[in-house]
Amino acid sequence: MLQKIYDYVDERLDITPMWRDIADHEVPEHVNPAHHFSAFVYCFGGLTFFITVIQILSGMFLTMYYAPDIINAYRSVEFLQNEVAFGVIVRGMHHWGASLVIVMMFLHTLRVFFTGSYKKPRELNWVVGVLIFFVMLALGVTGYLLPWDMKAYFATAVVLQIAESVPLIGGFAKALLAGGDIIGATTLTRFFAIHVFFLPGALLGLLAAHFYMIRKQGISGPL
Repeated sequence: MLQKIYDYVDERLDITPMWRDIADHEVPEHVNPAHHFSAFVYCFGGLTFFITVIQILSGMFLTMYYAPDIINAYRSVEFLQNEVAFGVIVRGMHHWGASLVIVMMFLHTLRVFFTGSYKKPRELNWVVGVLIFFVMLALGVTGYLLPWDMKAYFATAVVLQIAESVPLIGGFAKALLAGGDIIGATTLTRFFAIHVFFLPGALLGLLAAHFYMIRKQGISGPL
């Protein structure tokens, strides 16, 4: 049955060349850990992407139970932890994955820098990678408030003070994030919207550009 469905779609959209192009794409020998142990450092980018996928999937599950309002936010997280089947595992994956993805991205950035992979003709991909790094950091910052406990509240207060200290646009940035003079319902709603809609949209667009340029330019070799 699956073969018939595949043949039906393939006859109309000709999808076989697309996935064969991906499946048959050769990986350079210098990035194969089976041939060179030092090639393990070239796996940091793939591991970062793998953790990012886990973050997206676990985040989608969490939004099915999370209530983004100041009355029910903490209760919804507590319910997810204690009552939902495997909820504590999924939230733990999302919580620790948020830190792990930053570590892996930092290691990937170091590898790109020390192997000179940011040089011509890959300058634009380096810029896109740095933007991805900033988006990941912003995802971590905005997600920190969502449990709406005391630690999240005061951490957000520090973040807003940092935003306010930015020259020229500091006041506007703080007003945009806080949504008012105090950290309250509007702040939580805005952080939730930024965390769930705006930043993931930017991340997916940047990742698409990142992978396109990698495929177009190839994987960089050692120095």
